[in-house]
Amino acid sequence: MLDWFPPADSPATGSPAMPSRTSAEQGCPEFRSLARASRRSVLQAGAVGLLGLGLPGLSAQQARAADAVQQGPGFGKAKRCIFLFMWGGPSQLDTLDLKPEAPDNIRGPFKPAATKVPGLQLCEHFTKLPHVADKIAVIRSLGHDDPAHLSSGHTTLTGHLAPVVRSDATPPSPKDTPHLGSVMAKLRPAQSAMPPFVTLPWIAYHPAAPGGQAPGQHGGWLGAEHDPLLVTGDPNDPNWKVPALHLQPGMTPDLLGNRYRLLGELDAQRAALDTAASAAAMTGHQARALSLLGSSEVRDAFDLAQEPDAMRDRYGRNIHGQCVLLARRLIERGVSLVNVNWHNDGKAFWDTHGDNFNRHQNELIPPADQALAALLSDLEERGLLEDTIIAWVGEFGRRPEISNGTGREHWPYCYSGMLAGGGIAGGAVYGASDKHAAYPASNPVSPHDYTATILHALGVPQDQVLHDRASRPHQVYAGKPIEALFA
Repeated sequence: MLDWFPPADSPATGSPAMPSRTSAEQGCPEFRSLARASRRSVLQAGAVGLLGLGLPGLSAQQARAADAVQQGPGFGKAKRCIFLFMWGGPSQLDTLDLKPEAPDNIRGPFKPAATKVPGLQLCEHFTKLPHVADKIAVIRSLGHDDPAHLSSGHTTLTGHLAPVVRSDATPPSPKDTPHLGSVMAKLRPAQSAMPPFVTLPWIAYHPAAPGGQAPGQHGGWLGAEHDPLLVTGDPNDPNWKVPALHLQPGMTPDLLGNRYRLLGELDAQRAALDTAASAAAMTGHQARALSLLGSSEVRDAFDLAQEPDAMRDRYGRNIHGQCVLLARRLIERGVSLVNVNWHNDGKAFWDTHGDNFNRHQNELIPPADQALAALLSDLEERGLLEDTIIAWVGEFGRRPEISNGTGREHWPYCYSGMLAGGGIAGGAVYGASDKHAAYPASNPVSPHDYTATILHALGVPQDQVLHDRASRPHQVYAGKPIEALFA
């Protein structure tokens, strides 16, 4: 069911007791080992569809149209995706699902505020998003049972469980499921020098987690050739540039080409000692690097100086705002998926075990609010919103009870996210949480379903299979698209 205004809080009866707090919930600095859980234990929804694709006797266009009908509403509406990953876990109670009637130790100091959509309220510190609320769908019933940043980050970005669940100690590996962007890069290879998948402004990393980087941000079992082009640094810095796009002093494109041909000859001699797969991957990386360096189209795409000052101001003169503006420039020029990770702010990102309310009010919500609102209106003005799907979500939410007077701990059992564009019905709320935003009260959504909805919008059929480097088949979907979200 899709609500066009927020559902009323459910009554107090029927809510299960809160589980005991795990060590990971009690504070990230400790990161004590989490008990390994069965892969089936994490909340997930639906079986993979088995819808046929081949329709003999029909034209290619007719076949595509028939396939879209078979796949369900909204299938293939999007051509590209911008994934805004709120690394650390935003508090649902302080952003998208406030509970003003909850007790003091749960509701916090923030008040819900009206938007242009009657009945749809957001936190009062979102001051830009309310004016474009008719373009967003808020999901208030996301949930799973993995309280670890790293493994739940993998699930959020891939739509599949990490090789080791409930773990902040397991770093990325070739066993990881590929990021959504890597999947799209495989299914829709670049048709120009523009890379198909870009990540900004860093690979999400938690300095207190033994595993460091979150898995699921790379090509995984598809191979390193499907890793994103990683663009680091602060695009708001006037001296910022992308090193991969600039030649060293004294190097010309012709000289670079000569060196590349020489390198190719050396690679051919070395191939007898290397495996075919690794040699091919190395050659692919070299070719991609060369095409980037030699392309004025790519350099122009990354040149924020070409944007008017007013547009840069509109997105926010900060690292997140300028990354989101850059994401718009990239998808406009042919990049299939841009992943914007919440940046390394030196304050644990959205992971607000302490100072939750000051952090949300002053440092987290304002730039996130301004950038998303600007992106939505900017894309609409350019005629790109209808075929660009935008995701805004973290890996989990925050525990309803306020800890130590100022903080909120990890809480994966219920949290909120947003989707917009790409055929998504705006001005809507899907699902509801209970009276404390502790558990879904209606229409529970797993991160598998959230990702499946993006894949569905991008026109990836539900029976899509990809093969890893050992030719083993893998289903792309692990959840069920939320068809009710589509207009």
